[in-house]
Amino acid sequence: MSGDWAVELHGIRKRYGRGRTAVHALRGVDLTLRHGSYTAVMGPSGSGKSTFLQCAAGLDRPTAGTVRLGGTEITGMKENKLTALRRTRIGFVFQAFNLLPSLTVEQNVVLPMRLAGHRPDRRRAAEVLHQVGLADKARRRPGQLSGGQQQRVAIARALVTRPDVVFADEPTGALDTTTATEILTLLRGAVDTHGATVVMVTHDPAAAAWADRVLFLSDGEIVDHLDRDRAAGHGLNRNRAAGHGLDREGASGHDPDRAHADRIAARMTSLAAPRAHPKAAA
Repeated sequence: MSGDWAVELHGIRKRYGRGRTAVHALRGVDLTLRHGSYTAVMGPSGSGKSTFLQCAAGLDRPTAGTVRLGGTEITGMKENKLTALRRTRIGFVFQAFNLLPSLTVEQNVVLPMRLAGHRPDRRRAAEVLHQVGLADKARRRPGQLSGGQQQRVAIARALVTRPDVVFADEPTGALDTTTATEILTLLRGAVDTHGATVVMVTHDPAAAAWADRVLFLSDGEIVDHLDRDRAAGHGLNRNRAAGHGLDREGASGHDPDRAHADRIAARMTSLAAPRAHPKAAA
């Protein structure tokens, strides 16, 4: 049943241009993701990762196929309704943070509520800021925070409306290794402790290893997947991670199994090898 799934993609195709010069970015993607799951999407440059995220999140419309989020079909939805849905039922975390510098941390967090025409819930904002370890930074402005702190504000903003799914596009790409681990711990905790659904596009096998499942895209198709528990046998200690909630103190000691990251890297290496047919554009 659709109600069991946070994300459903059926026969998704995306074509740019027409005729002989057309570029087929996605070639019939079929995918269902359960509520409370953490999925990483990887692939070589030009594999269709960016197009996949944009179509799944309602930021771009597929040429063919259907997309459902939380049981609601968004493929043919009018733009004003789709915009309203994105503001209330989808959370976004980007590499560039995308915070408004003129607003305080709290104001950035409640921005999705304001844009949706709802009265900002300051209690909810305080709750998610506490969860990401920034309860004492609510009145600061983004320019007064480190890059890692700004990304944690972005995660709080993504979670504030309790969305059906959080889409993260290279969320650790601009961060150092230690700070990236803190951010990945927050996303892992959002899934394990609060039942969030996270779909993360990344080029980093170490980041992908935090997810429950890694999907590999090549030439616009899902060509392989790797499940963490099956591959590693242990990996991240879910109970210990859940015990820390989203607090940054849970960042140390919860790295996923390095051998699993190595398996992911090996799959990526094989996908990046030269292929007989031309690549699709991302």
